[in-house]
Amino acid sequence: MHMASSFHFSLLLFSLLFLSPCLAQTSFRPKALVLPVQKDPSTLQYITQLNQRTPLVPVHLTLDLGGQFLWVDCDRAYFSSTTYRPSRCGSASCSLAGSRACTTECYSAARPGCNNNTCGLFPYNPVIRTSTGGDLGSDVVSVQSTDGKNPGRVVSVPQLLFVCGSTFLLEGLAGGVKGMAGLGRTKVSLPAQFSAAFSFPRKFAVCLSSSTRYNGVIFFGNGPYMLLPNTDASTALVYTPLIVNPVSTAGSYFQGEASSDYFIGVKSIKINEKTVPNINASLLSIHQGNGGTKISTVNPYTVLETSIYKAVTQFFIKELSGVPRVAAVAPFGLCFNSTNIGGTRVGPAVPSIDLVLQNENVYWRIFGANSMVEVSDEVLCLGFVDGGLEPRTSIVIGGYQIENNLLQFDLGASRLGFSSSLLFRQTTCANFNFTSNA
Repeated sequence: MHMASSFHFSLLLFSLLFLSPCLAQTSFRPKALVLPVQKDPSTLQYITQLNQRTPLVPVHLTLDLGGQFLWVDCDRAYFSSTTYRPSRCGSASCSLAGSRACTTECYSAARPGCNNNTCGLFPYNPVIRTSTGGDLGSDVVSVQSTDGKNPGRVVSVPQLLFVCGSTFLLEGLAGGVKGMAGLGRTKVSLPAQFSAAFSFPRKFAVCLSSSTRYNGVIFFGNGPYMLLPNTDASTALVYTPLIVNPVSTAGSYFQGEASSDYFIGVKSIKINEKTVPNINASLLSIHQGNGGTKISTVNPYTVLETSIYKAVTQFFIKELSGVPRVAAVAPFGLCFNSTNIGGTRVGPAVPSIDLVLQNENVYWRIFGANSMVEVSDEVLCLGFVDGGLEPRTSIVIGGYQIENNLLQFDLGASRLGFSSSLLFRQTTCANFNFTSNA
């Protein structure tokens, strides 16, 4: 099947279901919701779709795991809706979003993105590290329910809060994308609003496909999270605490408040089950908002602070000493001749990399499928990049390292459940059955 055809078929199916008004039944209370996720081949961003407005319009969005909220381009040539409502200054929705700004100087005719007496937030594009002011508002959003096995009937959130971004803020995002879907630790992120709207547990799960042809999936709510042939990926998860970074990261509107990113407590790194020496332990902790380890869907590959990167790559070379190195291929700094590397069910036969968490018995093991990137027929590169000296966060676990891993973010219990590679269970994140049973 053509690369785009699978995703477009799924989107067509979603759109037909979303656009059928008889399916949006408010009396039905879903136990969970589901969205498809496509990997964009040119930007390596992960793209999802929501149906928003009246009449409903499919809106393509770049997934931002740590993003504070949903923001979309409200350009007048693009955004039209009879159900858009601006959030008036001092309203409950402004308070919920933590807004401290109030728009009073919009001089054109009132429209989405330009309303006086409307509270403002700051939509942020982490790809270009740029933010701007934008109005908070609400509109109808339709999304598909699920029993964990198939998509079910479509349900609607009549007033889902989002922020109007500007067209220039789309720079660096994948073609056709009109904003970003924020899943972060705030009261107005998509997971928070969905769980509040339908009274299901404050949990969501991300399962990113490594394929640009076949979709991954996001679940909002409890499992099961069923993948073909008959695997519940919510079972046999390993859990580690989610750590609150007390200082917000760049682009946040929560000035002086906690970050919306998801941090975990990596204590050490092992390669081939041997501890990597010469890693400054203080870099692994959070101090005044700096350091620590977070998970990102915006960074395509894991980013390591320079001294950690050097320690890891030097030890990896030592453990893979029988394989010839070749010239590095950007953005990677360590590449090998792949003709000397065998294959396994979980990817190239290279040393495993363990992120050791709250104790020695709890670790996130990264196998070759998630550590090595094939850049040509004969070259494999270690899929970690040098983040420079003194980055804000010491370790940023990127998209490539979490593909075909199920990650469940349990906000009620403040913990992360992770599966490690689903390839061991003979399934992938592309194996959710998007055939509707509605």
